Amino acid sequence: MDLAFVLKKVISATLMPLSISLFILFIVLLFLNTKNISKAKFFVTLSLISFILIAYEPFANFLLKPLETKYEKLTVIPKEVTHILLLGGDAKNRAWEALRLYNKIDNAKVITSGYKGHLKTAEAIRTANLLIQSGVIKEDIIIHSQPKDTKEEAIKTKVLLGTKPFILVTSAYHMPRAIALFKKEGLNPIPAPTDFKILSNNYYSVPKGKNIKNTEIALHEYLGLLWATIKGQI
Repeated sequence: MDLAFVLKKVISATLMPLSISLFILFIVLLFLNTKNISKAKFFVTLSLISFILIAYEPFANFLLKPLETKYEKLTVIPKEVTHILLLGGDAKNRAWEALRLYNKIDNAKVITSGYKGHLKTAEAIRTANLLIQSGVIKEDIIIHSQPKDTKEEAIKTKVLLGTKPFILVTSAYHMPRAIALFKKEGLNPIPAPTDFKILSNNYYSVPKGKNIKNTEIALHEYLGLLWATIKGQI
């Protein structure tokens, strides 16, 4: 497997807020072992505050908002567009937008994408099966089972479509990075964001696990944008 790809995944996981909070707790244990109580108290407090913050809904929404508001939901479908690219990563939440658009476009073709990772079957194939079960004609599906990330999906799509416009379906938080990567390759994607994570903004909410997940999703995207910028991909 590509070393850079593995390195990217490892760095991303290490820099996630929950991982950092656990690392701070590890530091606390070290200070308790050396009976340095004052420093242990400081890091316990730091860990508690950081944990509450990443689990707080308005904080997660604050991070997500610049990503999710850049592109609006696709309501007017451009004429003569027939291909819908459904990016891998979260088919269960993204596939329904591709299905909605497929049912509105004459002679539509849906491209599914995603490699197998640690599973036996590639995500692109699993997504294709889900779409077939939902009413998409098997012959209307094009499967790209090799791309491991969005950059590789852009390269694969360019081989198939060139500069021909197509609809790009992915989660709203991922859309800014996806559009930037595809345009850098000279493609013409039409954004169709879905799977919006900001559903409310309750300032009186209590910390919840879903907010930790949303915080990590947002930070993962910012790290992805930084990585793509460093590598000259966007």
